Amino acid sequence: MARAQSRAWQRMLSGRRLDLLDPSPIDVELSDIAHGLARVARWNGQTKGDYAFSVAQHSVLVLEIASAMDPEIDDKGRLYALLHDAPEYVMGDIISPFKAAMGGNYRDVEARLLGAIHVRFGLPAIAPAALTKLIKRADREAAFFEAVNLAGFAPDEARKFFGEPTLAGFDLPGFDRLIRPWPTQQAHDHFMDVFESLGA
Repeated sequence: MARAQSRAWQRMLSGRRLDLLDPSPIDVELSDIAHGLARVARWNGQTKGDYAFSVAQHSVLVLEIASAMDPEIDDKGRLYALLHDAPEYVMGDIISPFKAAMGGNYRDVEARLLGAIHVRFGLPAIAPAALTKLIKRADREAAFFEAVNLAGFAPDEARKFFGEPTLAGFDLPGFDRLIRPWPTQQAHDHFMDVFESLGA
């Protein structure tokens, strides 16, 4: 008798069943992404403040940094930036050194899910190389600011891991608001508002 295939799907609050190993864009819903990312803590929750610093808030921060680095970035580029960590709504936020130790399968699953998310919202599955590079730079700068302001890193230690930021925090409009952890519902709503402002 053939052995039943292991379950690899997750039931979402929207009612969708998302296959994590072979995700379909049809099963990707914005409401599920915003709900999940607003409840996933960056830095495994090891941050200062009354609330966790969520991946939803981090995503908005990366978008703002990318926009400051390249004021000519269009709404599609901004959407790629907002969604750069979207797979974490079901996969969780795993720190980069641990991802590297886990090997290729994890990254393959993450890349397939990100591609499905992009397609669901009208983007090519893979972002252009120059845009990917910009988003990675913005992501590292966000990590620097989070590390120093929230996660207990000294600036020199953060520079060692994330590099020297090209922006000072005060160069970013609303930086104090962006780096102060938001309550879950605020993170959810702000992520949704930013998404809708991009006309996606």
